[in-house]
Amino acid sequence: MTRPVRLGMLTPSSNTALEPITNAMLAGIVDVTAHFSRFKVTEIALSEQALRQFDHDEILRAATLLADAKVDVIAWNGTSASWLGFEHDERLCERITASTGIRACTTVLAFRDVFRRLGLGRVGLVTPYRRDVQDRIIANWGSEGFHCVAERHLSLQDNFSFAEVPEAKVAELIEEVVREGCDAVAVVCTNMRGAGAAAPLERRFGVPVIDSIAVTLWACLLGAGVDPARIKGWGGLFDNPRLARPEHPAAGGREQARR
Repeated sequence: MTRPVRLGMLTPSSNTALEPITNAMLAGIVDVTAHFSRFKVTEIALSEQALRQFDHDEILRAATLLADAKVDVIAWNGTSASWLGFEHDERLCERITASTGIRACTTVLAFRDVFRRLGLGRVGLVTPYRRDVQDRIIANWGSEGFHCVAERHLSLQDNFSFAEVPEAKVAELIEEVVREGCDAVAVVCTNMRGAGAAAPLERRFGVPVIDSIAVTLWACLLGAGVDPARIKGWGGLFDNPRLARPEHPAAGGREQARR
């Protein structure tokens, strides 16, 4: 019998959307399971206290606990590098793999990977964050060639509150930015209910909707050697042939890291 694939995910402590939505996407795929380790995150802001929540040392402690479960990949399932800079997650992945011998990925690096593969430069941005955080995201993503041409944000700061926003409201925000014109919509927050809205809105408007929880699962599946197309009904992210294989299949896995 083939050994089950175990996906490890690092989760903000106050997040209540990520785990149930991830498990819903994996429903029916009996040989792939998701496992979660938390570290303290309660607010999203640009204050020193809020930024300190994402110090690598705290995240690495949570990652070592996932390593005890012998997971095949470890994902930072959060969007902090959107305002801290892509290099923050690049370094985090290096440190996780160096510490655990396990391939690592993150939400924000997965967004970049998808946008590059699909040649998407004009992005619609939907978040629950405050204006100053939103502006920082727009600047950071713009520096990578992903230019925000439409955006909506909810001016929230308490991380727990993000999951209280109904999916219907998230879908409304997505529709608004689509109508302003963009190549794709990014729902940037792993405690926001955008994943379920992706497929119906894509059918309606023909514009890719890339949700944070979904894109992290996509990256985990690729990292663990699982075909993303096994995920059905959650949008084009999973069944697009251009997104079906890792760009660097030899990078970062447990076996390579231990050689």
